[in-house]
Amino acid sequence: MKQARAWQRMLSGRRLDLLDPTPVDIEIEDIAHGLAFVARWNGQTRGDWPYSVAEHSLLVEEIFARSEPSPRWRLAALLHDAPEYVIGDMISPVKASVGPGYGEMDLRLTAAVHLRFGLPAVLPLAIKKAIKTADKISAWLEAVQIAGFLEPEADKLFGRPDAKVMSGLEIKLRPPAVVRADYIARHAVLLGQV
Repeated sequence: MKQARAWQRMLSGRRLDLLDPTPVDIEIEDIAHGLAFVARWNGQTRGDWPYSVAEHSLLVEEIFARSEPSPRWRLAALLHDAPEYVIGDMISPVKASVGPGYGEMDLRLTAAVHLRFGLPAVLPLAIKKAIKTADKISAWLEAVQIAGFLEPEADKLFGRPDAKVMSGLEIKLRPPAVVRADYIARHAVLLGQV
């Protein structure tokens, strides 16, 4: 019986084994390219461009940076959804129905991405929680600014963020090539400071 292919060929020429990923097969250009073309909210957002996971990741890093100055952990925040460059962004109800396989693959890919860029395979719990908090703030902003949610509904799902934390934050919808370039540039800055 022939075994199913478990690798993805990247534009860099790398072949990433999705079941057993190695750091050597991970390139930031592949991550940025993939994430710039993956739409959050299953593409159900207002505007002329989809709101990409890359744009979301830039926002999460910006929010996280307001409480955590360490470039090392800010890099982790930027990369928090990196596995989605190959496995896509599933909305929470779909993730729950798919079962534990998706989560296990996500964890393996996350560990490989972290190791590739000098982070621990598993983040300290306090950092992971702080990134999750920034992620929920981003989700609330996205929900009310571009995904058609009313504030009370977003409050129930994501928790209402403190007004100070949200000060000056705005959802941006930009072409994928621009977002990809900004993601790569931000990664370079943070990696250079680690």
